[in-house]
Amino acid sequence: MDAINAADAPDSIGPFSQAVVHDDTVYVSGQGPVNPETGEVDVESIEEQTARTLENIGAILEEAGTSLENVVKANVYVTDMDDYDAVNEAYAEYVSEPYPARCAVEVSDLPIDIGVEIEVVAKV
Repeated sequence: MDAINAADAPDSIGPFSQAVVHDDTVYVSGQGPVNPETGEVDVESIEEQTARTLENIGAILEEAGTSLENVVKANVYVTDMDDYDAVNEAYAEYVSEPYPARCAVEVSDLPIDIGVEIEVVAKV
């Protein structure tokens, strides 16, 4: 198992890797809309937060030798299910058919003050 640490994605905020690769699969830890250059959340709308989150995931996947095109499973966590449609709209700009399997759940809180967190599994 190899840890992935992409310079173009935010540092982890706890004792976990941005991602790990095992065999031909990369497991990306939950990511949010943190600007990797500043370490701050500088986008407000849920659409912008979703886009930044997926850009961060894309950077991690690229470091692992793959891309968003190879995502097979995604888990989406939102703090307000009323944002579901807006998250889907932004999410659709970053994935293509056949779409990854996915779940989306509302959570009461996330580790930092954000509206969305996404984790993915992709093939290398």
